[in-house]
Amino acid sequence: MAPRSSLRPSAAWVRVAGIDEAGRGPLAGPVVAAAVILDPRRRIVGLRDSKVLPPQERTRLAVLIRSRALAWAVAWADRDEIDCLNILQATLLAMRRALLALPVAPTHVQVDGDRCPCIADLGFGCTLEAIVAGDARVRAISAASILAKTYRDALMETLDECYPGFELKAHKGYGTPAHLRVLRSAPPSPLHRRSFAPMRLRS
Repeated sequence: MAPRSSLRPSAAWVRVAGIDEAGRGPLAGPVVAAAVILDPRRRIVGLRDSKVLPPQERTRLAVLIRSRALAWAVAWADRDEIDCLNILQATLLAMRRALLALPVAPTHVQVDGDRCPCIADLGFGCTLEAIVAGDARVRAISAASILAKTYRDALMETLDECYPGFELKAHKGYGTPAHLRVLRSAPPSPLHRRSFAPMRLRS
């Protein structure tokens, strides 16, 4: 577990990056992370935890975030990396990649949850903070949760065309009853995480 900073950003720190992920729980597909540095001069009304927003509102806000944020980036870890590293380490890897993809270096990073990715080797020289339920409490993390969720949902809808029969467009890879029924009668696709039940139990 990476150490958490006790420092909190002051008003002078204008490059505070919020980070969140989408896709830790599904049986298939990548885990996606987003990093967002909001522009205090271009306020976005309605930012919330992506899980409490209806899909149309998430999509609307994602457009505003991409157009009004000072900087944003989306990255992921794929199924092979999840199976090799485990889902926690793959999530932290995706978060590192999102930070590296930011066109502007942050001075402080706020991560949703109780774990932070290791960033000592990234050369940012910034501080790091984990915030439990940050996606509901911190605007930049809320923005990151919206970008991660909308990006992953759109990706899974596209991949549904490549792997027909699994209804990825409907459940986005989560273990719904319909998804589990398909897996009981058909072999998993290349998107399915072999380290997750029920694929692990079948090996």
